[in-house]
Amino acid sequence: MKPLNRTFSIAPMLDWTDRHYRYLARIMSTELLLYTEMVTTGAIIHGKGDYLAYNSEENPLALQLGGSNPQDLATCAKLAAERGYDEINLNVGCPSDRVQSGRFGACLMAEPKVVAECVTAMKQVVDIPVTVKTRIGIDDQDSYEFLTEFVDTVSDVGCDTFIVHARKAWLQGLSPKQNREIPPLDYQRVYRLKQDYPKLHISINGGVKTLDECREHLLHIDGVMVGREAYQNPYILAEVDQLLCGSNKPVLSRDAVLEKFIPYIEKHLVDGGRLNHITRHMTGMFQGEPGSRAWRRYISENAHKQGAGIEVIEQARKKMDC
Repeated sequence: MKPLNRTFSIAPMLDWTDRHYRYLARIMSTELLLYTEMVTTGAIIHGKGDYLAYNSEENPLALQLGGSNPQDLATCAKLAAERGYDEINLNVGCPSDRVQSGRFGACLMAEPKVVAECVTAMKQVVDIPVTVKTRIGIDDQDSYEFLTEFVDTVSDVGCDTFIVHARKAWLQGLSPKQNREIPPLDYQRVYRLKQDYPKLHISINGGVKTLDECREHLLHIDGVMVGREAYQNPYILAEVDQLLCGSNKPVLSRDAVLEKFIPYIEKHLVDGGRLNHITRHMTGMFQGEPGSRAWRRYISENAHKQGAGIEVIEQARKKMDC
């Protein structure tokens, strides 16, 4: 099995990194590793929808699971592997109250043995990598020793890849939105973790906005995971392969990306989908370019209308030149 390229990945983001966004991202980069939104084991096992659906063009693709029951996680991991996912990632980083009430997400950092049991159960039923996305700490449990105890316990059962959000999670007193900025990021702690665990693959996450910042991080750790910036300014992905992965293929222009995306959008519309389900992921495509405000405005005012089609995108592009 070819090892996954973890140099650059896009963070799992609820309501954002759906299959439409991931298809757009893959047009711009063939090298980056994509992650699904977090999907709970309960949704997969008991839900009425197909929560594992994706486009084959998205691979390499990791499924992020939320849960703490080893048997349920193993069931979902096996289903995902059978569907062609390339990695299973366990969420030990989300701080929301809803996630805590289900006993998964960042609160699991306080239960490393449970996380180890979950990883073990999944590894027993799949041949693809099982990884963990975590924080540097939670609430007042934020010492380096707390982090290394967690990593020791989970790596001892064979987990060799950790994606570390360099900000601790506040489970009490702060909303998830506030926790995006408070407390400060601590990149040095993640660098130190890599120094102390050289055999583990450590990716860093949190606050990364440019590919230059990615290159700086890669001097210290193995991979960089980018979240909000990759969504709000998606065109930064167009140079990932060249700047971070050593590719010499030409960089696609914004218009070339749209041209490659149009057939996918047309199929979505033919299948009964609505235009705004896809265009909501495209509003930042021209960020920083002349006319970008006209692009965003036209799409936001017209893509949701009944019967809206490709012409909305074409008109939005023309509005930029007015």
